[in-house]
Amino acid sequence: MSLGIIAAALGIAGTAGQVFATVEAGKAAEEAAERRAEEERIAAQAEELKRREELNRVLASNILSQATSGVAAEGTPASLALEQAKTIGESEALIGLTNRLRQRNIIQSGRDARRSANLQAVSTLLQSAPDLKRDFETIQEELG
Repeated sequence: MSLGIIAAALGIAGTAGQVFATVEAGKAAEEAAERRAEEERIAAQAEELKRREELNRVLASNILSQATSGVAAEGTPASLALEQAKTIGESEALIGLTNRLRQRNIIQSGRDARRSANLQAVSTLLQSAPDLKRDFETIQEELG
């Protein structure tokens, strides 16, 4: 095998390797983002559980305090508790929405990284097209 064929084959292999590595790096970035989003989801669930436990503790303490002080369940304290529960529910919904949006943004950034890597791979192929053509022609001439 002549040096021309070897050099041409190495040129082709180098371009192919570069394209493959770029595509694989994009896949890895997307997978890492998906793992990070899953970690965020789990952390958000843990935080929500902690908030709910604390809320339950505070509500139980308030109920016990009202019961021991002789405050009736009707009237202002009950309506105040209902209003607090409504506000807390709205706050929890907003926190949940924020967490889901953060997770979606992480996943989208991974998808964007993969798309960018794929575009870079195509760009590499386009920029290398003249060299690839020359390398293939060299091989063809040497073998033909």
